[in-house]
Amino acid sequence: MSRPVIITCALTGDSDTPGKSPHVPVTPEEIAHDAMAAAAAGAAIVHIHVRDPQTRRGSREVALYAEVVERLRAANCQALINLTAGMGGKLLFGPGDPLQMAAGTDLVDAATRLVHVEAVRPEMCSLDCGSFNSGLGDEIYVSTWPTIRAMAARIRELGIKPELEVFDLGHLVSVLALVDEGLVAPPPFVQFALGLKWGAPSDPRILLAMRDMLPPGAPWVAFGAGREQMPVAALSVVLGGHVRVGLEDNLYRSRGVLAANADLVTDAAALVRTLGHHPATPEEARAILGMGTSGQAR
Repeated sequence: MSRPVIITCALTGDSDTPGKSPHVPVTPEEIAHDAMAAAAAGAAIVHIHVRDPQTRRGSREVALYAEVVERLRAANCQALINLTAGMGGKLLFGPGDPLQMAAGTDLVDAATRLVHVEAVRPEMCSLDCGSFNSGLGDEIYVSTWPTIRAMAARIRELGIKPELEVFDLGHLVSVLALVDEGLVAPPPFVQFALGLKWGAPSDPRILLAMRDMLPPGAPWVAFGAGREQMPVAALSVVLGGHVRVGLEDNLYRSRGVLAANADLVTDAAALVRTLGHHPATPEEARAILGMGTSGQAR
């Protein structure tokens, strides 16, 4: 049966990608512009990190998030605004001494990771449901169970819909525990990140196992990194899930051809239609995610 498929566009991330592609948005104006273009191309959700305009590195600066969201609201952006809450979990070790944190570490508590979310009040935000080894040398992303639980509780108090991020199978156990404790408003929306180094591989058998662990009726999405972006998007739709694309995960439209965010959404929308479905409108996405017309999680 034909169904609405939510397309999320992850616009910029916090990796060192602006030096690899001129299309990666950096300033609040560029990020907001890309969000509007992605929405026009068929994205029902825009997932937003911000960057320091001077260094072009990922940032937790509240004013930058506020400027992006203000620009989108002023432009009457209909897509659901989904802010990352994953910044502040970066732990790097110095050479030789595993107890010595290295320069570049950005490790803060649960409340600090949500400061911009509290200030801006988007409809959605991400919640990383476990720690994992990064593919970047001696770097670990830290998301302990007390942190996850505290963030989930506060996100629910704020009436914001969390996108529950799963980078490996064990993270899904955390998701199920959050659901059991009532810390996530039903239905839980789960995102499987596949193909990242040291995380869950983009293997159909892995995705099936993850999907089958979900509570009945839980909406979900899988995305693949790099050249696996569109194959995983197709697999996700075929297996009943939704789609995420964008320059946070992949810089190319085809081999050797750099993409803009709107290009990737255009291709994802064509893929969804080819598979017999249609890109969900923002209102259809809100209904699928169990959100009221105000955008608040029920």
